[in-house]
Amino acid sequence: MPNPWLALDQGTDPAERIRQVGRAHERFLSGNVAVPQIRPVVAESWRRSADALPGADSTAPIDLSDSELEEYRAAHPLSRALPLFRDLLGGLADDGDHLMAVCDAYGRLLWVEGAAPMLHGAERMNFVPGARWDEEHAGTNAPGTALAVDHSLQIFATEHFSRSVQRWTCAAAPIHDPGTGRLLGAIDVTGGDHLANPHSLALVRATALAAETYLGGQLRPPAGEGRVTALGRNEAVLTFGGTRQQLGRRHSELLVLLLAHPEGRTGEELGFDLYGDEMSPVTVRAELSRLRRMLGPELLESRPYRLRAALEADFQMVSRRLERGQVAEALEEYAGPLLPGSDAPGVTRMRRMIDGQLRAAVLASRDRSLLRAWLHAPWGSDDLHMWEEYTKLLPHGAPARPLAVNRVRELAAEYGLATRLQRPGN
Repeated sequence: MPNPWLALDQGTDPAERIRQVGRAHERFLSGNVAVPQIRPVVAESWRRSADALPGADSTAPIDLSDSELEEYRAAHPLSRALPLFRDLLGGLADDGDHLMAVCDAYGRLLWVEGAAPMLHGAERMNFVPGARWDEEHAGTNAPGTALAVDHSLQIFATEHFSRSVQRWTCAAAPIHDPGTGRLLGAIDVTGGDHLANPHSLALVRATALAAETYLGGQLRPPAGEGRVTALGRNEAVLTFGGTRQQLGRRHSELLVLLLAHPEGRTGEELGFDLYGDEMSPVTVRAELSRLRRMLGPELLESRPYRLRAALEADFQMVSRRLERGQVAEALEEYAGPLLPGSDAPGVTRMRRMIDGQLRAAVLASRDRSLLRAWLHAPWGSDDLHMWEEYTKLLPHGAPARPLAVNRVRELAAEYGLATRLQRPGN
């Protein structure tokens, strides 16, 4: 059975296949959405691209530039694997016939490397660092489609949705965080028609696996540093000094409150944050004493109570991303509400603040991919206002629009509210 991720079957004439797919592409653009002779992964990508883009002559936009790009990619986890990418794929990038590219999970190109003539050709279609090459912004292409389907694949010549890209062929593979499974980005090789062979696909896949193995060792926090995970879970997880422990509910709340106040808190202040007016000094001191025995004096000191070591917390990373205007990265980091089962007043205030800031930033972005990510998450599935804004951004005639309109009407009826959206199909 043919490999669905390979562009050409053995013995296929590349020139004839380019013509065949090109004719199918023009028929598709003219309204004939039935494309049986096209690979299913490409046909589905064309449909997504047609829903998202105004036409097949769109150009990928620049999302990051200059100092903003430098700062972002220096902090990105894939920067640690860049020497490995260059070692495994540098020969291809230097031979004058290929480019090596690395993108993040949102399709933004972080690095594009190769010989000058190839780079100049890529610049004409905005295949440059900082440009956004996910399907919603650049149409069908190897790195963008690999991210969309989470699988390594090839995109051959006229299989690209955008006409300006159809003289290129590329192979790409997604890369995941080895600890969490979270999508980090993709590695891509771009060149001519000769790339449509099993070797290029195997090469990018092997490179992605090698990067994940390498990052598995690089991303572990060294001794003396630590991380706190408190988003989307009722009990925080602390990784410190090479050990990992899950804290109980009260200790989780205390740790989050201490992280929010690096200057330190008195026992009374922590008591009000935990219990409000029902605060009992004896109970608070007992909880703090147990937490100190658990963490050790090298991590928690008293008078005032504060953390001695620098701990990286996921909820604080979300806030920092938002402060920098990095809405996509903040949403990617966000695993859910802060300690959602906690009713401690101090934690509740922080939870509402983080959720409100992130939601407002996603709405203000008017980025359909971000709104869709919010709506498809457990905490956003019943968000009527977000559904309304997402629906407004969908083109009339888009396959997703009737479903979105129906969801708006369902939620509006459930909440006893009116909506001005047109009925599906209008």
